[in-house]
Amino acid sequence: MGEVGSEKGEEETAFLLENGHPPEDGFHLAYVVYFILGAGFLVPWNAFITAVDYFSYIYPDVSIDRIFAVCYMFCALIFLVIMVGWWAHRSGASVRVNSGLVIFVISLLIVPVLDLAYVKGQRGLYSAYDVTVFAVVLAGIGDALVQGGVIGSAGELPERYMQAVVAGTAASGVLVSIMRILTKAVFPQDAPGLRKSAHLYFAVSILTMVLCLFCYNLAHHLPVVRYYKAVRARAEANEREGKDLSLTGSVWRSTLWNIVTRVKWFGFGIFLIYAVTLSIFPGYLTQDVHSEALKDWYSIILIATYNVFDLVGKCLPAVYMVQSEAGAIMGAVARLLFFPLFLACMHGPEMLRTEIPVTVLTSLLGLTNGYLTSVLMILAPKSVPIQHSETAGIAIVLFLVLGLACGSVISWFWVI
Repeated sequence: MGEVGSEKGEEETAFLLENGHPPEDGFHLAYVVYFILGAGFLVPWNAFITAVDYFSYIYPDVSIDRIFAVCYMFCALIFLVIMVGWWAHRSGASVRVNSGLVIFVISLLIVPVLDLAYVKGQRGLYSAYDVTVFAVVLAGIGDALVQGGVIGSAGELPERYMQAVVAGTAASGVLVSIMRILTKAVFPQDAPGLRKSAHLYFAVSILTMVLCLFCYNLAHHLPVVRYYKAVRARAEANEREGKDLSLTGSVWRSTLWNIVTRVKWFGFGIFLIYAVTLSIFPGYLTQDVHSEALKDWYSIILIATYNVFDLVGKCLPAVYMVQSEAGAIMGAVARLLFFPLFLACMHGPEMLRTEIPVTVLTSLLGLTNGYLTSVLMILAPKSVPIQHSETAGIAIVLFLVLGLACGSVISWFWVI
């Protein structure tokens, strides 16, 4: 019965290809699926940094946010380079994404299991801290697998689906910010309360990963996705016709280099955006600015503010999107101004070292991060032929993770 349904779907796709009409996205289901997937691959990272109050209590002698950021981002970068250079052309996106989601589940299980079985709220058990860092490393590997596959897949589809993915990434930040505010308001801020809130973060994250597994495997059966995959397959066949283009390692690397060259300026913009953002968020906002009035609520409010405006920025391209590559890249360069502005909020005049300037700058940081990311991520895969859109998407993720890794190192300079 399944084979009959598959054959019928292939016949429908072939018919649509012949007539040149892509199918309708009924009930916007494909859009919702890609939105959930976009939210999903950042939920583990957000869970680790949102539970920072729990980790800071249990391991008081380490700079949790900054260490987590360096471990997560550099492991994601290293594994992404390995995947792009040697593995991506030898495995399907489905294998990589499903493997990455399973790795996410394992990494997220480690923290609550470790707490229940060994830590039990005790402070200073740094052998458990080492295991926690290992969980962060695993999550970084999962990120490289999932993010590259999902963005690469969305790159083959019309622009709105990439916008769905990037909006989803912002929604995950809003989700965990809401959870953090609720748990801080509901649970007592003692050891048992912090443990309960951390367990909640990781339980919700694990359920989200299970939902992503279902959604990703559902996406392959949606008519609009099948149609554009068939368009890609036909374009690949036409490109190979009469040529010796077997996908050997050398051919793959040559093709990859050509694609990277084509999208390098989009990648440069993405790199700058995330190098600036991660050098400030979350480390600076959680550890380097303080409020006598708001006390430990201050960092929570700032992170929530950033996440909400990041979501707004990532939704704006659905209303209006800049079509100029140069304009978007200049916007990314202009964000370097956030460095002197945030520095002034630490060491400048008294009027700048108050809550309002920091909150306004945090809002602008999130808004520009969201909008410019969306524009560049949408435009980049469309700058190459459709048969190379997935590879272009993965290349852009490589620039993105490189920016995150650089930003995680630059964030330490605020301490100096």
